[in-house]
Amino acid sequence: MESKKARLDRFISIKTGINRRDVKQLLAQKRVFINGQPATTANQVIDQFTQIECDGKSLQNNKPIYIMMNKPVGVISATKDDQHKTVLDLLQPLYPNVHIAGRLDLNSSGLLLLTNHGEWSRNLTSPNKKVNKVYKVTLEKPLTKEYAEVFAKGMFFPYENITTLPAQLEIISEHVAEVTLKEGRYHQIKRMFGRFRNPVLKLHRVSIGALALDESLKPGESRELTVQEVQSLNH
Repeated sequence: MESKKARLDRFISIKTGINRRDVKQLLAQKRVFINGQPATTANQVIDQFTQIECDGKSLQNNKPIYIMMNKPVGVISATKDDQHKTVLDLLQPLYPNVHIAGRLDLNSSGLLLLTNHGEWSRNLTSPNKKVNKVYKVTLEKPLTKEYAEVFAKGMFFPYENITTLPAQLEIISEHVAEVTLKEGRYHQIKRMFGRFRNPVLKLHRVSIGALALDESLKPGESRELTVQEVQSLNH
């Protein structure tokens, strides 16, 4: 079912070939179970993770998957690529059906989330949700206080005719800054530092929302999120 929602009677009809009008009879006879409980309403809306049984046979038993990866430099955030190894190459065949929730470009590293839950990933990546993403950035030239002032005002990009949301910049050392964004436009951080003619040498994502990268993960390694970590992102 992917991430789409559907009526229960339509789903059962597609899966079993039973006429939708006859599904009500199945429900009345308590032959259909939803998440372990007898189903009572034919027009009940289900999603890809609703557990559905009919006459003791499982019709759907998908479980949500949430993965944290420490993305290495040189690996592309894509499902497939003819030139570079992708983050999905690092996961398969264990997780063949996941997608990326918030990409990092080829030369960036750090926290990358992958999931099979479309609505969850959309909530994380939508600019309207304004989820904080924190990056450690290493620059070629020294930083000054002016950087933080300009980032805090947002920047106008004439090519797209957009102004970025205000971003927080904290100077860690002469050439290293921590940048917090509430959006993720195309090469945004590199383009913002480009206004100062200051090339980005390294870009590493430290956290997304309340979730920080597990420092025990080496580049290329990954693990599933704990229940508590998923809940922290949901809030």
